[in-house]
Amino acid sequence: MDDVFLRWVYWAATAGVLVVGLLALNVVLLVRPTLESRVRNQRRWFMLAATVVVVVLLILVLPVPDGTIASLLTVLGLAVTALITLSSTTIAANLMAGLMIGRVGAFKPGDFIRVFGPNGETFGRVTARGLFHVEIQSEERDLMTVPNSFMITHPVRTVRQDGTIVTCELSLGYDLPHGKIESLLKRAAESAGLTDPYVQIRELGDFSVSYRVCGFLAEVRSLLSARSRLRATILDTLHGAGVEIVSPAFMNQRRAEEPVIAERSRRQGASYASFESMIFDKAEDAERVERVREALETTKQKVKELEAQLGEADAEAKDELKQEIEHQRELVSYLTGKVNQLESAEGGSEA
Repeated sequence: MDDVFLRWVYWAATAGVLVVGLLALNVVLLVRPTLESRVRNQRRWFMLAATVVVVVLLILVLPVPDGTIASLLTVLGLAVTALITLSSTTIAANLMAGLMIGRVGAFKPGDFIRVFGPNGETFGRVTARGLFHVEIQSEERDLMTVPNSFMITHPVRTVRQDGTIVTCELSLGYDLPHGKIESLLKRAAESAGLTDPYVQIRELGDFSVSYRVCGFLAEVRSLLSARSRLRATILDTLHGAGVEIVSPAFMNQRRAEEPVIAERSRRQGASYASFESMIFDKAEDAERVERVREALETTKQKVKELEAQLGEADAEAKDELKQEIEHQRELVSYLTGKVNQLESAEGGSEA
């Protein structure tokens, strides 16, 4: 009786050590917020594997007959197999899709993405990318959770961080010379703050000509306000030139043959404020944290490279390398504190 009791005490102590070690490993690998999303996802998979190993070890050291241990391992295997089989279209599929998304790296927190689904499009900025889902902040500031399996089975378009093309389409009558229209639309695009503008004639319809004006936007954070600003400047520019923006198929009863042009506003040329910071507040916080993490990883890598060079340098070069290494280590310390601060602020806002 005493021998059995001691075996159970030994097993409980072993279980306690393994569980405490697993929790400590979780703190070291995941809790400390100094990782970019790709590395964090890899470590989540490692933690999942470590948890499975701990469970198997606890079964193996149980103070029970070998036949019972074999039965427990069989039951565990059947349970895992049944879980994967029954949830192959949900949990397991999302896990595998999350791994695929992390490997591909098509987008990261802060990016504008558009997901094309069977029931329409989902547009917004990525706020989080996890093992099972991607969180997107919409134009209405709401948060949407999209399963990873949906993300890999439908087209996803990512707005490039180094700039994108902003466009606007409109239809004008055949009585307007296209050369004049193209010149006015280019001028409107430049007034809206876009560079390298160009105009496309998209379609020659039965009653009107479809134009598309395009321009390059370097600062993609202001994508929504840039679109609105482009449309506003098109209205102001065309109306200012006496161009009626209405299809010839338009029918209106009026006594005087006057064009349908709004009166020129006295606030012509007023600046259009950017409202993205209010709409995509969480996405911008996530992007800020991600950039600081990337800078931290780059700085750590630079410290390793400098330390490797230190052993092969001469006496004079060693002094310079030591100073540079000390400077980079101070930068690592600063960036680590910055990440902790940003993550704490983000967590507080969510609470």
